[in-house]
Amino acid sequence: MTAPHAWADEVRALLAAALDRPAAVFAALPDSTPLFGPAINLDSFSGMALLAAIQARYGVDLAAEDLDLASLETIGTLTAFLAARG
Repeated sequence: MTAPHAWADEVRALLAAALDRPAAVFAALPDSTPLFGPAINLDSFSGMALLAAIQARYGVDLAAEDLDLASLETIGTLTAFLAARG
């Protein structure tokens, strides 16, 4: 099982890849940072890229398993969602 801090690092790496930004940008953000807020600024296109990356890497269809997409509220909610399945 992956340690919680490792999942947080994984989520930040996925965000960096989906948004084509340096990983260091996300390293300093707290887990309470909204994914669709101004600090990260995830939009529908980058959100789909993130979901596709999660499915490709972990075999998790987040949209099918979390119908209201509550796991996409913050870095922490996404981390918790993936950790619970990992």
